[in-house]
Amino acid sequence: MTYLIGTDEAGYGPNLGPLIISASLWHVPDRMRGDDLYAALADVVSRRETRDSVLSQVPMADSKMLYKSSGGLQALECGVLTALRALGSQPADWRQAWAVAAPLSLADLDRAPWYADFELQLPLHHAGADLDRLAARFLQGLGDAGVRLEQVRSTAVSPERFNDELDRWGNKATALSTLTLDLIKTILPPGDGQDVFVSCDKHGGRQRYAEFLQAAFPEYLVEIHGECRSHSLYRWGPSTRRLEFCFLEKAERLLPVALASMASKYLRELAMLAFNAFWRKHLPNLRPTAGYPEDARRFRKEIAACQEKLGIADRILWRNR
Repeated sequence: MTYLIGTDEAGYGPNLGPLIISASLWHVPDRMRGDDLYAALADVVSRRETRDSVLSQVPMADSKMLYKSSGGLQALECGVLTALRALGSQPADWRQAWAVAAPLSLADLDRAPWYADFELQLPLHHAGADLDRLAARFLQGLGDAGVRLEQVRSTAVSPERFNDELDRWGNKATALSTLTLDLIKTILPPGDGQDVFVSCDKHGGRQRYAEFLQAAFPEYLVEIHGECRSHSLYRWGPSTRRLEFCFLEKAERLLPVALASMASKYLRELAMLAFNAFWRKHLPNLRPTAGYPEDARRFRKEIAACQEKLGIADRILWRNR
């Protein structure tokens, strides 16, 4: 058997709201890779949103394919909450979802005023019983294919922490790379003689990652097996347990990365619901924001007087890049 890990983020570009980085961990037959999982799970996983009244397949794809700002969170919610149910967790509200997927980020949530009193029951768009049935079907499909979903884990990087990382590293891409590797290390399986293959979406167009990998995994010499625009590939470790990291363009085509993409986007959208609800409580006519630069500047200008009155520092509100 072999382990597959996929990682992706949501919120890398905005100035408002958290950066969410997620990883999914899978246990698969030896010769199976991330691009094989869709075929192996074709009966229970779909790259498209399931619109049937009876849910029969789990939508798992690049979050950009499943979510549009003009639409809703139905497909993302279906995929993410079904995956969490398959792992034995049934979050009943948004805070429980964070506690399950991003437990180490709860302290950051508690420090931000927009999360303090926010309440939101889950699921938003599906009946819990329907998701339970879909999760049972998903687990059966996993078992038939000899696959196990082991973990879905996320980390939330608040604006304040993001600014600290920028001060430390000097640029966003390096901050993203180091934070992603930190997350991977929290779910990396123990050295049990089984190889681990990690797929990540490229970080800000970066092509060279060996320096960050060597710092994160100093026990072995990181071997460079290619660095180009389409992919950057690295391997290391003893013959009894090899680690392979590949940073890919459009890595969301791989199922482990797709699920990580969905988890990141779903958690970020829940966080932005809380953020907008906080400011609209003080400014009822305020138009919500998704946090991306142009609209973020509009939003920041409109809340400026209220922000000053509430004594909220820029550093916990605004990401500098």
